[in-house]
Amino acid sequence: MKQYTTLFQSGRKASECLELRADPDRRGQEKDLINLYPQVRYQQVEGFGGAFTDAAGYVFSLMPEALQEQFLRDCFSPEGLNYSFGRTSIDSCDFSCGMYAADDTAGDTELRHFSLERPMRYVLPLYLRAAETAGKPIQMMMTPWSPPAWMKTNGSRTGGGQLKKEYYPLWAEYICRYLLEAEKAGMKVRFLSSQNEPKAVQTWDSCLFDGAGEREFIRGSLAPALRKHGLSHVSLLIWDHNKERAYERACETICDGEMRGLVDGIAVHWYSGDHFEALQMIRDRFPEKRIVFSEACVEYSIYRGDNQLRNARMYAHELIGSLNHGLNVFLDWNMLLDEQGGPNHVGNYCDAPIMYNTRTGELTRNLSWDYIAHFSRYMRPGAVRIGLSRFSSCLEAAAAQNPDGSVCVTVMNPGDRDVPFFLRTGDRVWPALQKGDSISTYVFSPGEAG
Repeated sequence: MKQYTTLFQSGRKASECLELRADPDRRGQEKDLINLYPQVRYQQVEGFGGAFTDAAGYVFSLMPEALQEQFLRDCFSPEGLNYSFGRTSIDSCDFSCGMYAADDTAGDTELRHFSLERPMRYVLPLYLRAAETAGKPIQMMMTPWSPPAWMKTNGSRTGGGQLKKEYYPLWAEYICRYLLEAEKAGMKVRFLSSQNEPKAVQTWDSCLFDGAGEREFIRGSLAPALRKHGLSHVSLLIWDHNKERAYERACETICDGEMRGLVDGIAVHWYSGDHFEALQMIRDRFPEKRIVFSEACVEYSIYRGDNQLRNARMYAHELIGSLNHGLNVFLDWNMLLDEQGGPNHVGNYCDAPIMYNTRTGELTRNLSWDYIAHFSRYMRPGAVRIGLSRFSSCLEAAAAQNPDGSVCVTVMNPGDRDVPFFLRTGDRVWPALQKGDSISTYVFSPGEAG
């Protein structure tokens, strides 16, 4: 068994790799165990990814070729984050250089002025380079933050407002046109959510949808339009907001057999806290539906950006909790930002796993990159979460079995004291040490399972 560890002590990070050997004298070990049960299988872990925002694409465009290549390897190579999924906005979001729409011409009900020239200006070049680095198409989730202002009750992309009902069919056509042109340009569209954060009134691009409205829009306009345009391969996700009301929205929207057939899953964010139990209730009530974690970031308006250990722990805690309660796909927010945590057209600056200083020309991998890598690098697409039990809450852990039969378990020690423990599966027991302020991934082959 190999132990891959990232430590963060005295403000510095370090990595190490150790070979662990099973101890036959510990077969009867009862205390200090983390038990692994490959025969107990749960949901499939389809993959990991990050957001191709306009901001990330713009910052990428400013970087010299050598740093662009380094960034792409850091995110999309097997030695990096091994990302296979991505997310981008339909038209502008807060992490755009400004507000824009593919068709901002009021009253253009035939979409004659529709163009992706501005929306895809920075996103598409980054996407194509990422797919080239990965050696395969990156599977994208597309999400609208707001319809064009002229389709809304408040006449603005910002401040919430609602989509006018008379524009439900046109907005569905607009979305389909967006997906079709993105695919024609080379993008692989896998998921579509009907609205980002439909409960939030924001100073940036936003639009309100209650459960009944989302249901009506999907049933009457969006799903028929997807079928009409040959986009049935695009999986439709609902909610795309915080977990604390995800279960209620799932029950309200997926309310009958027809809606259950139209909706593929539910997307969630982390901004209102853990609520991992909500994911478990969704998994139990709707076992056939995907749970996609679609957005997470450390907001500078709430958290200091220089506390790397806390920021990284937030990611690992979220990943462990969500995986252990039914998560299928994990998508981080911006993959890349500048030294301010932008650009962001309303100054809503945030942290990112990789940041480029436009003044000094320095590309920095934050500790959150390392912590995310402990999951995305070792839990391969198509892995299945397996059973696990812990002796104590002092260590957090999640485990999965990869398609090749190897088993990986990621263990985080959020405390500053070293914790000795034993990993056990069958009659094999490995003595291990989880150092303070560290995260480790333990990987063993099928032959080591005992």
